[in-house]
Amino acid sequence: MSAPLSLGIDIGGTFTDLVIHDPRDGRAIIWKESTTPDDPARGALEGTRRVLEKAGVRPEQVGRVVHATTLFTNALIERKGAKTGLLTTAGFADVLEIARERKYELYDLFIEMPNPLVPRPWRREAKERLAPDGSVEIALDVEAALAEVADLVGQGVESLAICFLHSYANPAHERAIAAAVAERFQNLSISLSSDIAPEIREYQRASTTVANAYIRPLAEIYLERLEQALAKSGIPGGLFLMLSNGGLTHVSEAKRAPVQLLESGPAAGALAGAWFGRNAGLERVLAFDMGGTTAKLALVDDGEPLVAYGFEAAREKRFLRGSGLPIMIATVELIEIGAGGGSIARKSDLGTLQVGPESSGAQPGPACYGRGGTEATVTDADLALGYLNADFFLGGAMKIDRAATEAALGSLATALGVERDRAGFGVHDVVNENMAGAARVAIAERGRIPAEYALLATGGAGPVHAWNVARKLGVTRVVCPPGAGAGSTIGMLMAPARVDRVASFSVALAGADFDQAEAIFVAQEKESLEVLRPTGADAAGRVVRRLADMRYIGQGSEVTVAMPSPLTEAGVRTAFEAAYKALFARTPPGAAIQFVALRLSVSAPMPGAGGKLELPRHPRAQALKGTRAVFFADAGKMLPTNVYDRYALEAGVIVQGPAVFEEDESTFIVGPGATARLLPDGSILAEVV
Repeated sequence: MSAPLSLGIDIGGTFTDLVIHDPRDGRAIIWKESTTPDDPARGALEGTRRVLEKAGVRPEQVGRVVHATTLFTNALIERKGAKTGLLTTAGFADVLEIARERKYELYDLFIEMPNPLVPRPWRREAKERLAPDGSVEIALDVEAALAEVADLVGQGVESLAICFLHSYANPAHERAIAAAVAERFQNLSISLSSDIAPEIREYQRASTTVANAYIRPLAEIYLERLEQALAKSGIPGGLFLMLSNGGLTHVSEAKRAPVQLLESGPAAGALAGAWFGRNAGLERVLAFDMGGTTAKLALVDDGEPLVAYGFEAAREKRFLRGSGLPIMIATVELIEIGAGGGSIARKSDLGTLQVGPESSGAQPGPACYGRGGTEATVTDADLALGYLNADFFLGGAMKIDRAATEAALGSLATALGVERDRAGFGVHDVVNENMAGAARVAIAERGRIPAEYALLATGGAGPVHAWNVARKLGVTRVVCPPGAGAGSTIGMLMAPARVDRVASFSVALAGADFDQAEAIFVAQEKESLEVLRPTGADAAGRVVRRLADMRYIGQGSEVTVAMPSPLTEAGVRTAFEAAYKALFARTPPGAAIQFVALRLSVSAPMPGAGGKLELPRHPRAQALKGTRAVFFADAGKMLPTNVYDRYALEAGVIVQGPAVFEEDESTFIVGPGATARLLPDGSILAEVV
């Protein structure tokens, strides 16, 4: 193969992580570049130049580029997407405003609900109506609908979402008007709900379709420019995008439905947790990814992260369900549990210490970055506590301003009326307790117990906080994989190509037409293979999962169930009842069961993915770098702690805590009473024995 190398690029809120990986021998080179918020591609391209230079390879040796970005999520949060219009069934123009008619905080008199992405004057109605079974009640008036669209275009609308009532059961009206609009307004971007989210629930479907329309022009421009820039730099390999479902896709599919990319970076972190967990021989893992802006958790059972079929974007209150925009896509089930390294610590209105959710971001960043930041952040606290080495930040590539950290923590301490050292530990402990508390609730909601899992930490800040978070959760095993600071990027490079499809199938289980269900699954698989083909994935090695959303008749929510083969009423009933009992411990006697939707997931191995990971090695004699004072809550004071060069450790070596393990992109902290062991795959497993 003339271009064997893979390049991963993950644009985060603070840093852009880049990894060059050679699947033949596992050799990997990592680089962290400061994110450029004004133009994220600029930082990504500069980082690409630097990581190629560090690896000593030429651009023409890169056979593929895998990419994840927060750009589209940020566009939703900051309301910086395209001017978007909505064309919907007459009488339903206000569905985005009415939403679910529920308050996410019942007693908040000043509650702020998410503002619709489409303002009221740009929400237009079409004369048409379908029944729930897809039959036509009112025929579509194409000319009247075109007149509404013409008026929107005249007002500067750049992208149009089309969401007709019950189009999940019959897409004919949506497709007819889309064809007419595309012919007359060739520069208008169009998103159909029957393509993006062909499922029941009008508000959620409209919200997802509008979100796709809102970011689609931005995605098209960004991806085209990035492709051109990579080609201009001499990289011949194709560009592939990380999806929220934990798989990869090609550029054309990403442009068609960029809403699938909203959780791409965090999903890659969960995928890394699963991949490293399997390599370490762990079946149950809590994948803990803490970067510069947020901290997220994913449950990994039997080597695979859990997948959900919806999440909320752009929440008004980050940790409150119902305060965001519902997005109906397949996504790795991610739990946002806390702040990141750049999160700002302040005195709250109640006089207590508050950490986040505001972040210093990449510019100006934490005070210690020396870029003008003056407020104390989590990273500043970690530096003051001895967890981080000011002379070895990013392997010594980034100069750290200790004086700025001391001044920022001093100001915080004065505001709180405490000593500076206490303020520093308070920041670290508060963010840990917030994360542990959120994790406890999220794990319990899924019927799990934290002690059954190992905590696997990735992200620049994850390994710094993992030990103390695990202690609060009662978890006795903590794993820090190699290259943890760029874990999400490594996860992307190991990801398969993946396609998820859903189709409405609203029938009772008793007497269901299983031939029709089989035909739907076959059609979904055929469509999925067409989407997979441009990725170059190994279709012959594909894994196909047939699923169904099911419930008891009369219930308002569904359970997603793996379907038996062949499809039979008895087999489906058994599968549904087992899944239902796993969640709720019992089934209602005599209740009738119904299908709601059929889902298909197809994943296939990507060329150049998988294999092993080999980071640079240092001579074994250099393993112990020295000692420094590090604060540990168990001791209640600073303790002299051995500091190890992770790149010099040999597999099987055992280190007693407390200990600090340093690598260029992250630092792993292990407390007193722990035993740390280097596993064959390069991961460090720390246990309380």
